[in-house]
Parts: sequence; C-alpha cells; structure tokens
Amino acid sequence: MLKPASSIDLWRTSLELWHLGVETQMIVSMRLLGMAGIWSVSPLENRRMVGEKLPAFSKSARAAGDAVMNGKRPDQVLAAAIGPLRGKTRANSRRLVNRGPNRLLK
Repeated sequence: MLKPASSIDLWRTSLELWHLGVETQMIVSMRLLGMAGIWSVSPLENRRMVGEKLPAFSKSARAAGDAVMNGKRPDQVLAAAIGPLRGKTRANSRRLVNRGPNRLLK
C-alpha cells in the first residue's frame, strides 16, 4: 500500500511546476528578444530551440512511464516527468541570462 502524499509533497511538486513555467517564460522571452536583436544569443539558438524539444520530452515521458510502472503515487509520477524538463529549462535560462542584452544597442 502506498503512503498517501503529504501536503509538503504536493507543495514541492506544485513549486516545481511553478519553476518550470517561470523558466519557460523567461526562455521564450529572451529568445524572442534575441530574434529581434535586443538580447545576445548564439547564432545557433533557433536550431537549439527546435532540436532540444524531442529529447527533453522523450526523457520526461520515459521517466513518468518508469514511475508509473514502479507503482509511484501521482505526485511522484508528475515529479519524475518534470525532472528532465526542469533540467533543460534551468540550463537554458542560466545560459541566456548570462549572455545578457545585446551590447550593440547602446
């Protein structure tokens, strides 16, 4: 029998979802600013933007499937699915924030 999820477990999963949403919005904004020439981005950023989706979602689906097959609770399945996506969004947001605004506009 599975131990029921505590309020802390649910809060932690909700917080991870919130982080995923905020980081995703930051990444989209910085990439759009990069396309407009306002934010400094790599010339290969558009290719990276498209190419990273399939591997990230495949890892996420695999992690969620493994959690389901191992009999995890729904909040644990969601946490497993979020993990690979958060890793990617965390790395992308840090990389793009460090590049900063385009210096040519000053």
